[in-house]
Amino acid sequence: MNCIVYKPIGIVHSPYTEKSQAPRQGTLNEDPEFVIEVFQDFSEGLDGIERYEYLIVLCHFHQSQFRELKIFPHGSNEKRGVFATRSPNHPNPIAFSVVKLIRREGNSLVVKCMDAINGTPVLDVKPYIPSLDSKP
Repeated sequence: MNCIVYKPIGIVHSPYTEKSQAPRQGTLNEDPEFVIEVFQDFSEGLDGIERYEYLIVLCHFHQSQFRELKIFPHGSNEKRGVFATRSPNHPNPIAFSVVKLIRREGNSLVVKCMDAINGTPVLDVKPYIPSLDSKP
């Protein structure tokens, strides 16, 4: 099997320092603001990002603890396959968030609607385009 290596492009600065403080889903969280600091080597890639109201942010949930393939989803007493849940505890703990862009400040993006804890590595940022990303 091939080894896949990702290089983080940035880091999340979050008011949440522990997993227990973070909301279950970022879209349920209108407050507070988060800062996605894009490392200087990648800051040129942010040019034009201000034209989008929402962004897709992919992160590595670095404190995730994958243990098993069948789990109890939040609020359920029935086990399901981990891939049929929104749990952060997947074999590859990649977080997918649609965040609201408040403003860009140089190489930093101030956003809302996120559930990451402080220090979460950012893997990628993409514009959210409703006509492509929202299905009926």
